[in-house]
Amino acid sequence: MSLPSKHQPTIDAVILAGGMARRMGGEDKGLVELNSQPMISHTIIRLAPQVQRIMINANRNQQRYSEFGYPVMSDIDSGYLGPLAGMITAMGNTEADLLLVVPCDCPLLPQDLTSRMLATMQQTGAELVVASDGIREQPVVLLLKPGLRDSMKTFLDAGERKIDFWYAKHHHEVTSFADQPNAFINVNTPEQKQQLAEQLAGR
Repeated sequence: MSLPSKHQPTIDAVILAGGMARRMGGEDKGLVELNSQPMISHTIIRLAPQVQRIMINANRNQQRYSEFGYPVMSDIDSGYLGPLAGMITAMGNTEADLLLVVPCDCPLLPQDLTSRMLATMQQTGAELVVASDGIREQPVVLLLKPGLRDSMKTFLDAGERKIDFWYAKHHHEVTSFADQPNAFINVNTPEQKQQLAEQLAGR
């Protein structure tokens, strides 16, 4: 007799596109064209097969973002308070067991991002898992339990902003993607955008 399969949790994702992108001259990074597609399109293509549902966190151009076919939500706290505000908003709008958080400007996200981070969580019993490129942690690439929302909101309300300071307070583990060293290359400047476009074109 075969044993019943282990319960696989439901997982939603939020793509963080709510920042001001000062280093991109104030352009909305998720909508910046990269090889003839908005940056967020590359992220969606990578992410969609890995999760049950995608949400987009955006504080401007909400109508444009809604055209991608996913729910769009603005920060519950106004004032561009950073990624934590977007995460808090998403955690309050999911009924899934877990929430995957990614930024809108990482067009090379691993196609096994969710499965590997989930495996780490299940093996260790961690409350949240952060991705690493093998050298440094990527604080805006997280798999976490939505029940952590109150803790994160208390942290943000106290004037704190650094995500790694918050998750250091919880049982967290790291999943290394050292085998995919370019997976978390992000685009903060026009120069980085050009370099990445050339890299994608050369594949």
